[in-house]
Amino acid sequence: MTLSLSLKNNRTAEQQNSRTTEQQIKKQRILIKPRMYKIKLTIQRLSQKIVLLLAVCSLAACGVSNIVIGGNFPTPNINKLPLSVAVLYDSALTEFAYIEYSETGAEEFNIASGQSHVELFNAVLPAMFDAVIVVNSMEEAKAHGVDAIFAPAIEEFQLALPSKTKLDVYEIWIKYNMRLLTAEGDYIADWVLTCYGKTPTESLRSVEAAINEAAVVALRDLATSFSLSFAQVPEVKDWLNTLSPQSPSE
Repeated sequence: MTLSLSLKNNRTAEQQNSRTTEQQIKKQRILIKPRMYKIKLTIQRLSQKIVLLLAVCSLAACGVSNIVIGGNFPTPNINKLPLSVAVLYDSALTEFAYIEYSETGAEEFNIASGQSHVELFNAVLPAMFDAVIVVNSMEEAKAHGVDAIFAPAIEEFQLALPSKTKLDVYEIWIKYNMRLLTAEGDYIADWVLTCYGKTPTESLRSVEAAINEAAVVALRDLATSFSLSFAQVPEVKDWLNTLSPQSPSE
């Protein structure tokens, strides 16, 4: 009897221990589930934020197309004027950029053409004058004792896209203000020149290449008109006559 009672008590104790263990496991499961849920929720939120950030970055990258105008500008074959000219490029010209907006108002094309204008004038001016130097200030030009200072500026830049004009060409217009000053900074002449360039849509593979080619054509148009018309500008013509006055007998 004593042995049976002992065995019975051992079984009861084991059952109680088993129940206690099961209860502890259930409690642990109950505690683990909310933690796992919170971790899962946190991961989902982080994933959503990462996807959103990537989408924003993608839109920012694709929202505007950056184009840097570049090309070759031939030297005109003309007679040089016996003058020394200093060229002053201000930052508005060297850093010039034009932004084309879409119909929704978003930036579509960012066209940086400043350096191409500098390259154009650096190719044309040495063919027009005996001596040409590039200066950073009016004081520097005066120190060189030049005959004149040339300071070009861009007044307007226009781009016409086939998607907007419904024409099969990309077109660019550039309006320049050409300024000629004495070495002391006094006015000689101030005139406007407009150039134009276009590229057929079927001639190039990409929109960016077509815009670049249209800009280069416009710049070459400027090179021709500027070099051939310079001495015919009324104020310039009068100034040139003062540099080489005719004798009374002539």
